Amino acid sequence: MPKLSVIVPFFNVQQYAPDTLASLRANTREDFEFILVDDCSTDATSDILARAERELPGAVLVRHEKNGGLATARNTGIDTARGDYLTFLDGDDWLAPGYFPQLLSVIEELGCDFVRTDHVQCTGRARSIHRVPHGRRGVVMNPREAILPADRSTSVDYAYAWAGVYHRRLVDRGLLHFTDGLRTAEDRPWIWKLHREADTFAVTGLLGVYYRRGVASSLTQIGDVRQLDFIRAFDQVIEETTADAEGEMLLPKAVRTYCAIMTHHLGSIERFEPAVARKLRSLCAAALKRMPQDVLAEVMDSMDVQRAGVLRRVRRRPVTARTTTARTAAARTVDV
Repeated sequence: MPKLSVIVPFFNVQQYAPDTLASLRANTREDFEFILVDDCSTDATSDILARAERELPGAVLVRHEKNGGLATARNTGIDTARGDYLTFLDGDDWLAPGYFPQLLSVIEELGCDFVRTDHVQCTGRARSIHRVPHGRRGVVMNPREAILPADRSTSVDYAYAWAGVYHRRLVDRGLLHFTDGLRTAEDRPWIWKLHREADTFAVTGLLGVYYRRGVASSLTQIGDVRQLDFIRAFDQVIEETTADAEGEMLLPKAVRTYCAIMTHHLGSIERFEPAVARKLRSLCAAALKRMPQDVLAEVMDSMDVQRAGVLRRVRRRPVTARTTTARTAAARTVDV
């Protein structure tokens, strides 16, 4: 049985897939498997993966007949995985040689549920190291203790599934799967769930993942309706955190993060198609009205004047029946 399962979704990344696969070859081991999920690519990615299935030791190719998005592709990989430990990589990123054996050694030595790692962000030719916002390294802790404080960046804000490794017991407990169908912000409910419900975690300074930012085909660069899935993602964070036994303590952090992401999108609204921009404003107005109003008021009072002003203007917008119906339909889709 494999010791480590590496889940790598691919969708229309023919330009980058060869580098990704070459870096996997530099991380092979007899007890490693690489689950390559082709999320119904329409370019040459499918042909590249067909060759990799033959040539990459430990490769397991799974093809989707319909494009489901990153969350669904990762879930397919999780359901296919047989390893004692699981990790992720995106189809346009790459790894340092020998990184996975080192990462596996860390979690085996620490014996915790999951380990988070730093990474290298690559924007064009520029390189910068991004650290997990958690000061204690190599120390096993309760992940719930790393959620707060609300007014500082913490481990739940470092929502990169590929920046870490996870014990299979998290799969068995239902904690590693993503919300099916989310097209963006899929890591947000996932990282919050891990920190609320897993028992142990640790952070290591091991570097080895190279995250390619600013790719033209990335959803973060495209102003279409799929970007609005962040509303569904953070609604889920708020709902699940509210139901938590310590929800009153944790909610200010969840609401503050939701508001920060909301103001980010509203602040760059010009990149959205006009119809999508209008929908963004309406959905944000409805979301603000759904939040616990006492917590929201405290959060806005603590934010800078510009961002708080944006939120207050949006909150004053009327919420139409159509917006409410659309949100309810989206929630039902998530539940399914």
